[in-house]
Amino acid sequence: MKLIVGLGNIGKEYENTNHNAGFMVLGKVTERLGVKINNRGCEADYCEYRNEIDKFIFAMPRTYMNESGKSVKSFMKKFNIDISNVLVIVDDIDQNPGEVRLRKSGSAGTHNGLKSIIAETGNQNFLRVRVGIGKQNEHQDLANFVLSKMKMTDIQKRGLEKAEEAVLDFVSGDDFESLMAKFNGNSEKNGKHK
Repeated sequence: MKLIVGLGNIGKEYENTNHNAGFMVLGKVTERLGVKINNRGCEADYCEYRNEIDKFIFAMPRTYMNESGKSVKSFMKKFNIDISNVLVIVDDIDQNPGEVRLRKSGSAGTHNGLKSIIAETGNQNFLRVRVGIGKQNEHQDLANFVLSKMKMTDIQKRGLEKAEEAVLDFVSGDDFESLMAKFNGNSEKNGKHK
C-alpha cells in the first residue's frame, strides 16, 4: 500500500493559494481516477483506491500545513505503510512556475509541511513531487507570498498539469527513477497521461 499526500491548508480562505498546490494537484488526480476524497480520519480527508498494481490512500491533511506530519504519521501507523511508500505533493518556492521536481528524499528547506513530516516520522526518505510556485518578490514576506492566490498563468497551469501527470504515472506503476528523468526541470517534452 502507498500513501499519496497533497499538502495544503484547509478552509475557503486558502483555496487556490500558492501553498495549496499539493491539494490542487491531488484533487485533479482523484478526479481523473474517478474517486472522491470523502472519508475522514487520521486528521485528514482521504479515500482509498486500488488498481491492478497496488492499493493507494490519497490524503489531504486537515491539520494546517505546519502540522501535516501528524496526519502522515497516523496513516503510516494505522495502515502499516513504510516511509519509502509515502509520496508527498508540495509547493516549492525554489522552482519557477511551470517546473516540477521529483525527489526521493532530502531536507525540508524552508517548507513547514515537509519539516513537520520529517519531525513526526523521524525520516526524510519519502518521495516528493515539488510544484514550482516561483520565488517571492524580495520585498514580499514569505508567508504572505505562499498564502496569496496563485496566478493561474498558462505556465503555472502547465506546472500543475505536469505534477498531475507525474502522480498518475506513479499510480500506474512507473518506476520513480524513470519519472524523475521524465519530469524534472523545465522540460516541455513530457506528454499527457494516457
